[in-house]
Amino acid sequence: MSIRQIFLVTIQLILAALVGTGCSDGDSDGKHDAGDGAATDVDTDSDTDGDTDTDVDTDSDTDSDTDSDTDGDTDSDTDVEEYSLVGKVMCGYQGWFNTPGDGTTRGWVHWGKGGNFSPTECSVDMWPDMSEMGQDEKFLASEFNDGKDHYVFSSHNRNTVLRHFQWMKEYGIDGVYLQRFVTETTPDSAPFEHRNDVLDYCKAGANQYGRKYAVMYDLSGLNNGGDIQRVIDDWKFLVDEKKVGRDNTDTGYMTHKGKPVVAVWGLGFARSYEGEESYKLIELLKNDPTYGGFTVMLGVDDDWRSNSDTWFQQTLQAADIISPWMVGRYGDTTGVNNWAGSKGTEDQKWCDENNKEFLPVIFPGFSWVNLKGEKFDHIKRKGGQFLWDQVYANLTTVGARMLYVAMFDEVDEGTAIFKVSNSPPETPPAQFLTYYDDGESFLPSDEYLWLVGQATKAVRGEIDLNQTRPAR
Repeated sequence: MSIRQIFLVTIQLILAALVGTGCSDGDSDGKHDAGDGAATDVDTDSDTDGDTDTDVDTDSDTDSDTDSDTDGDTDSDTDVEEYSLVGKVMCGYQGWFNTPGDGTTRGWVHWGKGGNFSPTECSVDMWPDMSEMGQDEKFLASEFNDGKDHYVFSSHNRNTVLRHFQWMKEYGIDGVYLQRFVTETTPDSAPFEHRNDVLDYCKAGANQYGRKYAVMYDLSGLNNGGDIQRVIDDWKFLVDEKKVGRDNTDTGYMTHKGKPVVAVWGLGFARSYEGEESYKLIELLKNDPTYGGFTVMLGVDDDWRSNSDTWFQQTLQAADIISPWMVGRYGDTTGVNNWAGSKGTEDQKWCDENNKEFLPVIFPGFSWVNLKGEKFDHIKRKGGQFLWDQVYANLTTVGARMLYVAMFDEVDEGTAIFKVSNSPPETPPAQFLTYYDDGESFLPSDEYLWLVGQATKAVRGEIDLNQTRPAR
């Protein structure tokens, strides 16, 4: 057994002793500093349509038929341990795609612009691989016909969400932080109903496939501190009506140190809603007798330690897990290493000294030419090496014990790791990235699912960690 394996096992045993066996069934009591050598400084603080920065039926049956393994060695038959995020790799999950005919009234959402989806009104830089999808999961993108039909999916299709969780299990990815955009939580609105349905689908998928999920609030788009009440009202709805963190039968909801996990993204950016009210929100999530008792993760700006705002510093101290947003903060190996050797190590040190967990964000690449009209393939994936540079630096230099991958399904900004088509529509002016190995050959559509699965093994000390990405 390696030193890293011994360390991780020791940590797990200590946590298990602190928590006890009562949490084993999920029951609980309770995003530009690019560095000196970086190739880019991407402004990714605004989302694809202004509502984020990162930006239902729960029975277990599904029509998804994705049982076959891609290479015979990616199945993970062991359910994710429930008591700790240590040794885990979780992905961000947007769940924000809609299509005409998907059972909602929203039309084209996050695929195109202004309710349209065409080569001139396209907002995604990657095309999903639809080859495994059932007929009920395929929605025709008629404007992209280039001699053959092309289809996309809707996040409102239960089978598709369950399929995503099945992929997580097959490739050994622990689970997701499900984004919940506060600007979409107006009761009885179409976005609100969509968000609730996707939450239910994630719950079903996590429980069926032995994965984990947790709610992550995205505060982007709020106007002032008074808007924080919208988060509180929605949170009470989730606890009271959806039983988030309160359902003893929900073994899929993520816990850490004996408490269910909730994340709040968008603090430390000096936005108008930050201050006393946002601090009180964190206090409620942690300590309220009815709606508290949660482990709280904060998604913060990358210069969070230098932010001297009094309320922000109090908010940091109230939280349990600190996760700086890193998408676009560096763009090549030099930038990654510069960050890890300076900011990254200091971030981890601060968290250790203040009894907090440190959750680094890693991402595979970046592109948003269809969304913004610029920066096609701006941060190159290098056949997976760029992502692996971050895994290696975080585990060896920083000393990270857990990782957050941005994102599972983010094709808008080209950061997705799920299955992407290598034969997208050829319909100018729209351009689409493929999993092309930096000018050499096409990588399989599941390459990044597999690679993130290897990152999970590396975090747990189950494989030898080398600077060069693993060969498949």
